[in-house]
Amino acid sequence: MKMPTKSKGILDVGEWEEIKTDWKPAPTRRPAIRGLNCKRGLTKPIKTILSYLWPSMTIATSEELRPTAYLDGLRGFAAFLVYWHHHQLWAHLATHQSEIFEDAFGYSSQYHLAAFHGIRTFFSGGHYAVSTFFVISGYVLSAKPLSLIHAREYVRLGDNVASALFRRWLRLYLPLVAVTFLYMTSWHIFGLWAANASPKDTWKEELQSWYFELKNFSFLYNQGGEPWLSYQFHAWSIQVEFKGSVVIYSCLLAFSRLAKNARLSCEISLVFYFMYVADGWFAAMFISGMLLCDLDLLAARNELPLVFNKLEPAKRFIFYHLLAFSVYLGGVPSVNADINRFKDSRGWYYLSYLKPQAVFDYKWVYLFWAATFLVASIPRILWLKRFFETRFCQYLGRISFALYLVHGPILWTLGDRLYTATGWYQEAQTAHLPQWVEKFPLPKTGPLGLEVSFLASHIILLPLTIWVADFGTRVIDEPSVRFAQWLYRSLLPRPVRL
Repeated sequence: MKMPTKSKGILDVGEWEEIKTDWKPAPTRRPAIRGLNCKRGLTKPIKTILSYLWPSMTIATSEELRPTAYLDGLRGFAAFLVYWHHHQLWAHLATHQSEIFEDAFGYSSQYHLAAFHGIRTFFSGGHYAVSTFFVISGYVLSAKPLSLIHAREYVRLGDNVASALFRRWLRLYLPLVAVTFLYMTSWHIFGLWAANASPKDTWKEELQSWYFELKNFSFLYNQGGEPWLSYQFHAWSIQVEFKGSVVIYSCLLAFSRLAKNARLSCEISLVFYFMYVADGWFAAMFISGMLLCDLDLLAARNELPLVFNKLEPAKRFIFYHLLAFSVYLGGVPSVNADINRFKDSRGWYYLSYLKPQAVFDYKWVYLFWAATFLVASIPRILWLKRFFETRFCQYLGRISFALYLVHGPILWTLGDRLYTATGWYQEAQTAHLPQWVEKFPLPKTGPLGLEVSFLASHIILLPLTIWVADFGTRVIDEPSVRFAQWLYRSLLPRPVRL
C-alpha cells in the first residue's frame, strides 16, 4: 500500500501546505481489481472510475506524520461523534427517548449509562465535537501566520493571509453547494421522501428555492431569518466556520506588529470579550485556538512568559486535570437553552452560576472551556496523543469534512428507511414508508443507545457513510481546494520580466 508523505485534515488542507497541481487519486492496489484489469482488459476510463469508487485507505505512517497530526485525528474522531450523536437522536425519537441523551444523568428519574458523566460523550458528544472543531480551526488557521509573525516576516505574512482569506469561502462552501445540490436533486429524480424535507412541485422550483436559501445562508453578514439551511441542517457550523475564520485573519493582521506579551494579552482580552461581554462564543473558541497555537510556537522557541516556567513541575498534574474537566464540561446538558432546567440537572446546579449574562445559550460557555482544555491537554498526554495519531483516526481526519456533510442526507434517506424496517419509526414513516415498516423487525433489547435493532442498521449505514465520505473527499472536497488555489494563482499578476 502506497503511503503519502503527509496527512491532511478537513479544514486545513491548503493552509499548511499547497496541494500539488499534478495531484492524482491514490492508485488502487487491490489484487482483485488489478487482476480484473488484466484479465478483462478494462479500458482506461473504467480503470479511472474504479480508482474513484474504491476507498483510498492511504494515510501516513507514524514517521511521516507532522507534529500536529493529532489535531487531524482529533477532528476525525470528533466528526464520527457527530455522526453517532445524530443517529442516536434520530432513531430514539420513535421511542420518545432522544431527550435522555442530552439531559443530565438522572433528570426526570431517568438513569441510563448513555447519559452518565464521561460516557455520555460517546453517545451525545456532538456539541462537544463541534466546539472542538472551532478551537482546532483557530489553531490551524493561525499556525503559519503566527510562525511568520514570530520570524517578523511581515511581507510573507500578508501574502499568506491574503491567499488564505481569498480561498476560505470557496474551500468551505463549494463542497456544501455540491452535496446539497445532489441531495435536493435526488428528491425529484428518485422520488425520495425525507421526513425533514418539503420538496417543491418541480425540480425547477426546487432549484430556485435552493439557490435563494443558499445565497442568503452563505452571506457573511446575513441578518434575520433561520440560522439553518433546510437542505442540510447540520451545515450551520460551516457558516460559523467562515465567520470565525474572518475573525482569526483580522486578528492576525491587527496583532502582527505587537510585542509578544502585548499580543498574548490582546488574545486573552478578546476571549474574555467574546465570552463574557458580547455573545460571541464561537469567536472565543477560534481565538482560544489561536492563543494555544501562539503559546505552542513560543514554547518551541523557548520564549514562553516566565509564569509558565514556574508551572513546569506540575505539568502532568495540570493537564490530566484539564482533561478530566474537559470531559465533564463537554457533557453539559443541551436539550434547550432553559437555564432553570439546567439548574435542576444533577451535578450542574453550582456550575450554572458561572454562566455569564451575555451568553444566551448556556451550553456554549461550558463547551468553550471543554474544547479549549481538550486541545491544550492532548499533546501533553502521550498515550492520548498517540491514539489520535493512529491510522484509524488519521483516516477519519482525512475524510471528516465530507463525513460531516454527507452523513445527514444518508441518515434522512436510507437511514430512516432502515430504522423503520427494524422497528424505529413514527407516524410520518407509517404514512409515507408503509412498505418499510417492520420489514425486518428486531428486538429493542440492550442498554439505551446500544439496542440490537439500532446497531443492526449500522451494519449497512456505517460502512456506506464512510465510503460515501471517502468518495466525496476525492471527487468534491479535494478538487474544491485545488480549484480555490488555482483561481487565486490565476488572478495574481504575472512576474515582471527585466
